[in-house]
Amino acid sequence: MLKRLLSSEPVVAFIAKLASGYVRFVYATSAIKRDPTDTIDTLFDKHPQILAIWHGQFMLLPNMKPKRPADLRAMVSRHGDAALLGAVLERFGVVLIRGAGAGTRKRDRGGAAAMRETMRALDAGATVAMTADVPPGPARRAGDGIVTIASKSGRPVVPFAIATKRFLKLPSWSAFTVNLPFSTLAIVVGNPVHVPSGTNPETIEKGRRAIERALAETTARAYALAGATDPLSKEAVSKPGLSLKAYRLATKLAAPIAPLLLAWRARRGKEEPDRHPERYGAPSLPRPTGFLAWFHAASVGEVNAALPVIDAIAAARPEVRILLTTGTVTSARQARVRLPEGALHQFVPLDRQGYLKRFLDHWRPDLCVLVESEIWPNLVLETKAQDVPLLLINGRMSASSFRAWRRRPGLSRPIFSAFDLVLAQNASLAERFARLGAVEARGAGNLKADAPPPPIDTAGKAKLAAAITGRPVWLAASTHPGEDEVVATAHGMIKKALPDLLTIIAPRHPDRGDAIAEMLRAQGLHVTIRSGGGRPHANTDVYVADTIGELGLLYSLAPAAFIGGSLVNRGGQNPVEAIKLDAAVLTGPNWQNFRDFYSELLKTGGAREVTDAETLAVAVLGLLQDTKQREQMMTRANKTVAAMGGALPRTLDAIEAYLPPKPSLQHAS
Repeated sequence: MLKRLLSSEPVVAFIAKLASGYVRFVYATSAIKRDPTDTIDTLFDKHPQILAIWHGQFMLLPNMKPKRPADLRAMVSRHGDAALLGAVLERFGVVLIRGAGAGTRKRDRGGAAAMRETMRALDAGATVAMTADVPPGPARRAGDGIVTIASKSGRPVVPFAIATKRFLKLPSWSAFTVNLPFSTLAIVVGNPVHVPSGTNPETIEKGRRAIERALAETTARAYALAGATDPLSKEAVSKPGLSLKAYRLATKLAAPIAPLLLAWRARRGKEEPDRHPERYGAPSLPRPTGFLAWFHAASVGEVNAALPVIDAIAAARPEVRILLTTGTVTSARQARVRLPEGALHQFVPLDRQGYLKRFLDHWRPDLCVLVESEIWPNLVLETKAQDVPLLLINGRMSASSFRAWRRRPGLSRPIFSAFDLVLAQNASLAERFARLGAVEARGAGNLKADAPPPPIDTAGKAKLAAAITGRPVWLAASTHPGEDEVVATAHGMIKKALPDLLTIIAPRHPDRGDAIAEMLRAQGLHVTIRSGGGRPHANTDVYVADTIGELGLLYSLAPAAFIGGSLVNRGGQNPVEAIKLDAAVLTGPNWQNFRDFYSELLKTGGAREVTDAETLAVAVLGLLQDTKQREQMMTRANKTVAAMGGALPRTLDAIEAYLPPKPSLQHAS
């Protein structure tokens, strides 16, 4: 309806007339404060120049103009509500430049043409006003467009802000403010920002950050001068909404349920009963002296991502003590085997304020690093309440989770704004975190591309290799319920061509081993279970590897591996471990949790996608029978993974800024 109205020129002209009158009314009825006092002269002192303002504070811009109105132009988009905004600006004598940056949208908003016209306008002696942030956001994150224009033109970027004490904040991407009349109106002009010439990424990013900082400072001064609280200030966004208050109250009242929950989980093999006190925040180890970096990883996958970082810090900075918390039995066992000497492990407390306060009071971490998507509200807020720097590394978030967080800004903004830094797996994910309130979020790559392959028990490998010598073997790794049946059907199809076939199933959750074996036996298959110490016999059809920490061993023995969680909608599992141990990767269509890896691997032919038992059987059979096909696939896979590396050094560089200074070397005299 609104779009239809805004497509009508008479309607737009009428609304623009009302809006321009309203802007003049706000100015006329408000007490105006200026910083500096000669804001108009200061604003255009560097004419021609680039005037920068945040999109959310754009409403009162039209009334800001130099003595010669023709010398001021404004860049506005060609789409959406920009037609109305442009009409309002024109009523104040501002010449328009149509087009704007697309941000993260793929739609062409005329940015390239607008940039060319802006360059011509600046060359001709006109000052150009534009918003530094562009839809769809995040709000108040300067885009590359304004930096590029400043760099190419050599003209300064002058930040300015207009704020009123009374305003309404709209639920738009930029938190657009409607300034109200009979208020205090503040106009602040900041110091100009000069961006060096050059289009290399380092120059653009440095300039972008400088403009962002200058605008943030200028906007904060404007709201302070107006006597108002900036709606996007840390103070405002960290204020808990009703949903967050309800969550914190519910977890506080849930104390009587905690023992029942842990007992139920222990019966299912998901807890270590002798370590239950840790889940209440009671430590089982003393705090080491010195700087303590606390890493938290939910389960095995997150631990695999964190371990290279932990190992590197332990090696390069032995004076830094390391604590790793996890939430599952499998990850705890993994930590016992793979943590470097001196690093400690504890189970993470349940997400209740009292438990977390007890944990934090004992451990007193100097830095907290969360891994991937392990974001618990009380853990984040209680940690931040103790002024502990809070980082998220290898961050990821599904589209559905992003939508859910976005629907509850009163819950999401206080949590995500608490992070000092978010290092996401790619730039798109970084945008999601920023739009949820993260102060600084950037893409750093996926740590799993840099992680070493899982460890291999050489003695165990030798024994298993001897038991399967001469047999064609393939592995179904990290399977979830609903996939084992597909694997069993595919086994039957492949066996017609390869009678000696051995299929190995390694379920994502080893406690499902007995149920899988029962299902397979019901189909007439001969099954051996590894957890009981069994090894495959000559007549074993399927070997159920229901053990922990042995995926490396299994990958190293299997020429082909189907990676589970992908035929059912679980988002897939990490393919890199298999590739690094020379297993050709097959995946189902549901690999969205590892989109960066699979999209590249499938594009280059380093992995193959299957959809059912038949396509799985055909793919496995091809890899087992055609050595050349498998070797070519592995070559492409290894090249693809190698090209995606680099997240580890970027992550370590970022964390280094939060570690204590390196001890100075003592020289003998």
